[in-house]
Amino acid sequence: MTKSSTSRDAIVIVGAGIAGLDVALVLAERGFGPLITVVAQFLPGDTSPEYTSPWAGCNFSAVSGSDEKALRWDRLGYAHLGRMASEHGREAFVARTHSIEYWDASVPHDKIRTMSEYLEDFRMIPPSELPPGVQCGVSCTTLAVNAPRHLEYLHRRLRDDLGVRFVRRRLDGIRAAFATPATRLVFNCTGNAARTLPGVEDPLCFPTRGQVVLVRAPAVSCTMMRYGSDYTTYVIPRPGSNGNVILGGFMQKGNSDAATYAHETESILFRTSALCPELRRQPFEVLAAFAGLRPSREGGARVERSDMSVGGTMRALVHNYGAGGTGFQAGYGFAVDAVATAEDVLRELRGGEARSSHL
Repeated sequence: MTKSSTSRDAIVIVGAGIAGLDVALVLAERGFGPLITVVAQFLPGDTSPEYTSPWAGCNFSAVSGSDEKALRWDRLGYAHLGRMASEHGREAFVARTHSIEYWDASVPHDKIRTMSEYLEDFRMIPPSELPPGVQCGVSCTTLAVNAPRHLEYLHRRLRDDLGVRFVRRRLDGIRAAFATPATRLVFNCTGNAARTLPGVEDPLCFPTRGQVVLVRAPAVSCTMMRYGSDYTTYVIPRPGSNGNVILGGFMQKGNSDAATYAHETESILFRTSALCPELRRQPFEVLAAFAGLRPSREGGARVERSDMSVGGTMRALVHNYGAGGTGFQAGYGFAVDAVATAEDVLRELRGGEARSSHL
């Protein structure tokens, strides 16, 4: 393989949400940046109901699944975000944050036990300190992420420092991602679009609607979560935002309505004020309400390789979508596993690059 213009298409990533950007980061940190093209209809800095990642809360919490893969992805994600907070926290808009989580019912004891092994400052909250109606509570140091600004940081770092190319384009099918004969490897990180994208059309995919409220409340410095039988309430301060806080929310499976509703805003403000003492003690300013459609999937995220015949030859296609509301939390773990499925192709690309450097 020579370092021609087509070599930039050797690896194509479809989608520029957190899933696609994390795959690009894992690859680029291994030196593959100049071989990567990210193709997406929407890029960091854009807003659209179809572009989910910028609407996220977002924080590291126990909201994810309890299966073995989910637990592993969480552990990898926590380590990754912790390193980023230590090394690039201010510019990456990632910060360590004190966190409290409460469960009214269905306490995931095994999951809590596993997370206690690596969460910083972890402790079980004594029953005498729990609010009425709460069965279990934990306290720890976790991580909060300013979702839209973090996406913009990753975009800049990948493009300017690591050699990744970004192309704004809507593909008419996953086969179109194999842009040139030089394209050896495609990562499908299309989120909600995976349900209808020709060549993928995964019937297990569905949106999970959430509405959140953005407020200015500088007194709030702690992330808080409360899980009920039919609701999830959360308070998440946004790093690097001059005191902005995300309040939520809703988990409406199968709902693709991107509108926002006053009665849902009222419900969020009522529940979060009951949960967070700082919101009760000091006035705060409501800035906006947003709705986002989490890219969910029955059975959990799809992270697997499924090669495709293109032009009479088999090409490597790796799927990485269906993270639901855990894309920022576990996305790096998804990316590590997705990249691992293509190690044979990466070895060939690395070998071809090494040969061309000696020509």
